Amino acid sequence: MPIAADDPRLTSPFEAAATRYDDVPFQRAGASGIPLPRISLGLWQNFGSARPLDVQREILRHAVDRGIVHIDLANNYGPPYGAAETTFGTVLDTDLRRYRDELFLSTKAGYDMWPGPYGDGGSRKYLMRSLEQSLTRMRTDYVDVFYSHRVDPDTPIEETVHALADIVRSGKALYAGISNYPADLTRRAHELLAAEGVRLFIHQPRYSLFDRTPEAELFPTLRGLAVGSAVFSPLAQGLLTGKYLDGSVPADSRAADSRFLDASALTDDYLERIRGIDGVAREAGLSIPQLAVAWVLRDPVVTTAIIGASRTSQIDDAVAASTTVLSDDVISALEPFAAAVGERIA
Repeated sequence: MPIAADDPRLTSPFEAAATRYDDVPFQRAGASGIPLPRISLGLWQNFGSARPLDVQREILRHAVDRGIVHIDLANNYGPPYGAAETTFGTVLDTDLRRYRDELFLSTKAGYDMWPGPYGDGGSRKYLMRSLEQSLTRMRTDYVDVFYSHRVDPDTPIEETVHALADIVRSGKALYAGISNYPADLTRRAHELLAAEGVRLFIHQPRYSLFDRTPEAELFPTLRGLAVGSAVFSPLAQGLLTGKYLDGSVPADSRAADSRFLDASALTDDYLERIRGIDGVAREAGLSIPQLAVAWVLRDPVVTTAIIGASRTSQIDDAVAASTTVLSDDVISALEPFAAAVGERIA
């Protein structure tokens, strides 16, 4: 249950737990000098304006208390667009300002943000103006990493990458990242950034038991380039939880109120797979989410798994998963229920 708005934990000055670096292991991102916690907190869908600020504060503070100091945002996270960055900026001011140098903040631009031709894509104008707006909403003068959120087929990659390099040189972002880029354009972005004297720090792909697309080409590319990865949707938008085991849609589930997931995803094939995964999880003494997160972290090419959280217990589950090493037998037992290597089923 969320804590009350007048609870002393929210009304008193926030003091991060002295044990905050005891729980989650850190792993270096590729060949960079930056280690990231194996679990990161993404503000994609749970930090919009419709959710109470006190609940969002509680989640962010709890994440920091557990050592989850990498917070992942994008310009259009909400809803509405910009709301997640605004919420984060508020909590940074009320609770986390003194810990700014302990935090690793990321934001992105690439998808639609404002009307007209300059509010979407990969142009220099869009990326630079979007970052300025993000910094204002987040109430910080820099982010640690700024991503090109997607490939823009209408903008030369050279323009996009040159903008990223200039942003890093400006000090408004310390590192450059890309998200949702295929392997060939990842290599090209790495090459172009290197020519500018800037290293490609990290790639953010979708990855889960139900989406193993990166295993075919992207992950081998990242290993070869010594580039880190921060994988998103390790729970496949909530499909890799126990919420839908009986085939129904709970009123408080993501399938009930998200534009990214609905009841049509609960097919007979899905139910057979998730029930099989549940059996493996029970045998291993884990919940389905813990098993799913531990599975994506089994490969060291994955630097960190970005989770969403609507309550603090979900953070605790992910923290437990970050130190769970799956046996070869458990990994093999999951294969019949997972997507094939290089394929996506959800």
